[in-house]
Amino acid sequence: MADPSNRWKQNAPGPYYVDDQCIACDACIIEAEEFFEMNDEDGHAYVKRQPTSDEEKEECENALESCPVEAIGRDG
Repeated sequence: MADPSNRWKQNAPGPYYVDDQCIACDACIIEAEEFFEMNDEDGHAYVKRQPTSDEEKEECENALESCPVEAIGRDG
């Protein structure tokens, strides 16, 4: 389970975030490329934009569920 105290600083403010457990597998980007981006320099993903509609939240939930190391969190 993702730990909000270990979230990357690049995450856009809001309920979804990626923490330091990320292994840069691209699963979240494949599921929701509008909301997740890879930091190639540091080798991890982060949330670049928070969802605003139910449809967008569903994309982020799909990304959360697809993460093999549970590095995506949702607060709220």
